[in-house]
Amino acid sequence: MAADKMMGLGNFVFGLTTASYSELKRRTDWRHASNSRMGARPARQYVGPGEDTITLSGVLLPQIAGKADAMEMLRRMGNTGQAYALVDGAGNVYGAYIIESMDEGQSQFLANGTPQRYEFTLTLQCVDDQADRTEMAELDVPGTQPEAADDWAVA
Repeated sequence: MAADKMMGLGNFVFGLTTASYSELKRRTDWRHASNSRMGARPARQYVGPGEDTITLSGVLLPQIAGKADAMEMLRRMGNTGQAYALVDGAGNVYGAYIIESMDEGQSQFLANGTPQRYEFTLTLQCVDDQADRTEMAELDVPGTQPEAADDWAVA
């Protein structure tokens, strides 16, 4: 895979030619039901996976690297409400994620008001089930294996 393909969200590829992130944070929760007990701490029972959230943050400098319209492309993807496959540059499939929110800051403006620096934070929420991904991996579906990541098209 080319060095500038960090991660793909659907057909959008994060990298130096579009928008590269400098930080990735992932938060995974698990659900535990609580039942009060007399004279003891509440009993807890595992009831399944909870939220799985990935946050990508980065800076876009269109004159050096990235496209000024990358933020608008991500915004349009979020407006669809659809889930997109999230795959990292090594070919690891994270699952189906929706764009939950996007924060964008613009600075260093030219005389005509065009920003030369964009800061962004994109919050992605997993909407599929881990069991579904495990079953898909066991099926050896063409195009889902790491070696297929070289076939990514730049958005």
